Amino acid sequence: MQNDSTGPDLNRRTFFKGASMASMLTLMGAVPITAEEANKAAGDKTLPPPKADPTYKEKPVGPPVKFGVIGLGPQGREIITHLGKLPNAPVVAICDHYKSTLKRAADAAPTAKGYATAEELLADANVQAVVIATPTHQHRDLAIAAMKAGKHVYLEAPIAHTIDDARAIAQIAATLPAKQIFQSGMQFRENPQHHHVLKFIRTGATGKPSMSRGQWNKKTSWRKASPNPDREKALNWRLYKETSLGLVGEIGIHSLDTAGWYLGSTPVSVTGFGGITQWQDDREVADTVHVVVEFANGIRHSWSATLANSFEGEHDIYFGASAAVLIRDNRAWMFKESDAELLGWEVYARKEDFLTDSGIALVANATKILAQGKKPAEAASETDSPVRYALEKFVEHVNDGTKPEASAEVGYRAVVMAAKAQEAVLKGSRVEIPKELLKV
Repeated sequence: MQNDSTGPDLNRRTFFKGASMASMLTLMGAVPITAEEANKAAGDKTLPPPKADPTYKEKPVGPPVKFGVIGLGPQGREIITHLGKLPNAPVVAICDHYKSTLKRAADAAPTAKGYATAEELLADANVQAVVIATPTHQHRDLAIAAMKAGKHVYLEAPIAHTIDDARAIAQIAATLPAKQIFQSGMQFRENPQHHHVLKFIRTGATGKPSMSRGQWNKKTSWRKASPNPDREKALNWRLYKETSLGLVGEIGIHSLDTAGWYLGSTPVSVTGFGGITQWQDDREVADTVHVVVEFANGIRHSWSATLANSFEGEHDIYFGASAAVLIRDNRAWMFKESDAELLGWEVYARKEDFLTDSGIALVANATKILAQGKKPAEAASETDSPVRYALEKFVEHVNDGTKPEASAEVGYRAVVMAAKAQEAVLKGSRVEIPKELLKV
């Protein structure tokens, strides 16, 4: 689906960098813990510090995968930009039924054919893979048509506006030939940083989990202006119940999905509430929300968002008996409890105190960074977009014929959780999530 990566409105995939949180993280230790250390963190207490591997070789770049992009709003244009940075992902076709939008996107993909309808693009035999970046409520028909046309499909999250639509998409994706790839836009599932953190949590380095929480704060109207009233209504589809799952569905879906993934559990209920506290206009969805998801293992994940204030931006924190892990941007830090057992690798980590806490940086791809002669903690970028990693992995899955972690089923379950969370927000109450509803 589209996002607002330019202008005053929000970009739901570029995390806001609040000065207060950024200053705090600067004071924390930034020493990498490699993936190998994560695998051994639960038991090996004699781990050496990370060193460059002279035999390390990057995976060869696969053959080109020719892309078509449907939906050329800010998110569609961002996708074109990221595909243009990949060595094997040429954009050969673009599509949008608004002429001005199509023309604007053509500047970023000057050699791509422009189409006014998705049917024309899908009929182009030169297009191998399709990225669908239209508003959420338009996803179902486009995704099904693309799959039936034999294209590899990358479908932005949420994959649909309703549970029924998401199920229809996932059911057809389940019948695709093994080599035809469908990947949902659950970007964190394909992000090496999140897989890196997952290893620490799953190996018990953080101890028994107790709770987790996330937030997304940014003062913005979430509204786009247009001189044409009809066009303005179409541009602001996120503000209306008929076409939007609101803040929790359009943004919070990633945090809720990651919580279930990290905890290895399924949701059983969600409690929510919210309201329009800042932007008094004709919008129907709340500009401030709070939800609490209860998982089958008894752990709860809370998530809040507001369009009324930017303080502390976006981050997620996972709390365990031995340590907490903070994830922000494309970075992560571990904060150990004073009574936590030493696992060995801590002695090699340079730590700096901040008040009563000390943070150890958890950096993915440390072996690759060291092989390049760089320091992982210094090389880790805070600006790498999760969508870039997701698209890169999508190309890899297409070339290798491997199944994405961000599968259609994952995308479906995420919609179930987000839709029920939005229902809870609208009702201001607790909503059950039946176990059978999580099955495609």
